[in-house]
Amino acid sequence: MTGERYGLAVVGAGPAGIAAALEAGDAGLRVALVDAAPQAGGQFYRQPAPGLRARRPGALHHAWGTWRRLRGRLEAHIEAGRVTHLPGCQVWCLEPGFTLHTLEAGAIGADGVVLATGGYEKVLPFPGWTLPGVVTAGGAQAMLKGGLVLPGRTVVVAGTGPLLLPVAAGLAAAGARVAALAEAADPRDLLRHATAVPLGKAVEGAVYAARLARHGIRVRWRHTVVAAHGVDRVEAVTLAGPDGARRRVACDALAVGHGLLPHTDLAGSFEVDAEQRTPTPGVWAAGEVTGVGGAELALAEGEIAGRSAAARLRGREPDPAAWATAARRRERLRRFAAVLDAVYRLPGDWAESAVTDDTVVCRCEEVPASAVREAVRDLGAGDLRTVKLLTRAGMGWCQGRVCGPGVAAVAGCPFTDPGRPLARPVPLGLLAGQADEEEEREQP
Repeated sequence: MTGERYGLAVVGAGPAGIAAALEAGDAGLRVALVDAAPQAGGQFYRQPAPGLRARRPGALHHAWGTWRRLRGRLEAHIEAGRVTHLPGCQVWCLEPGFTLHTLEAGAIGADGVVLATGGYEKVLPFPGWTLPGVVTAGGAQAMLKGGLVLPGRTVVVAGTGPLLLPVAAGLAAAGARVAALAEAADPRDLLRHATAVPLGKAVEGAVYAARLARHGIRVRWRHTVVAAHGVDRVEAVTLAGPDGARRRVACDALAVGHGLLPHTDLAGSFEVDAEQRTPTPGVWAAGEVTGVGGAELALAEGEIAGRSAAARLRGREPDPAAWATAARRRERLRRFAAVLDAVYRLPGDWAESAVTDDTVVCRCEEVPASAVREAVRDLGAGDLRTVKLLTRAGMGWCQGRVCGPGVAAVAGCPFTDPGRPLARPVPLGLLAGQADEEEEREQP
């Protein structure tokens, strides 16, 4: 047990969490910045391990100047003792009274909490998606940013969402041959919403388009990956075009992703108000956990959450004028995020056309699509929980975090995160020890 108590605990050291911690620290609160990663920055600002001695880590990043400014401020706060950074700490439970239970540092108490736990990738199943060499798009990016390694020499990047562009551009710049970039969305949908795209985002898109062109990578719009082929690892993928024609592309790695989902394990899904407050008093949320919108939106939300928390935890009514600029940026970027949600989506018949009966949809429990379809067709399952009970899909190590959206799509039912009492796998000995401590406290 740490025995420490802070004015504010911030869970997650990505853009939103860092912004919240900095603002609260500026206002004089003593802040604990708790994060599962070994270094601050989150996925967006992920850096190589110090032992790799990367000479130009900024070459792999967009907006590296912003990160340098954030890192400088954070280091100053840590040195002054206003922010305590606790890296490598996995929070498995948030107890009423704002006690964070971590696997590595024991219990951490606070007067309030900002949840900035980010998001995680959504990957939908298709034949061959369990082959070695098939990684998520974000996983390929993490390998490159954090480990300075490529998932393969010849890579296909596929799926849907704005993440695919920087992944393909980054892999190509690092020396990989990107054999294809397959995007399921229709570019005409983007043009219809052109007036809702902020100028900065339009420039960012143009920069990535130029990088792709420089490396000879053409975006194959309205193309989806429908199969990966190989024996010991992926050797080729099949892409389906809008006219139904199929194209086989040789590769030794496939980076595939279908967007992001909020990481809500600690508190379940919720909405936030204009101050980023959740319905639970004393708990704020910022960044992808409130809805996926990118690093700039996360920074704006984190700033607002940190300023609001700093005022209210000291018994003062916050002045919204203090974060007016961040609020305007937040609203503009939220509108843009809504456009992206509308544009980047798979065809409605994807599950029927791409997922064969023998496709494994739950990797942990090795449940095929046929079992899910049988549960719906013959056993009357109409929701994800019933499918889970009848097929074991989602009962494995990941507890449905990876397979949930795919199982729901095959079952034809809505995907809803069921919520979990524990946010991380926890040793039984730890739970037993905590029960013993509670028993001791209750004794006279």
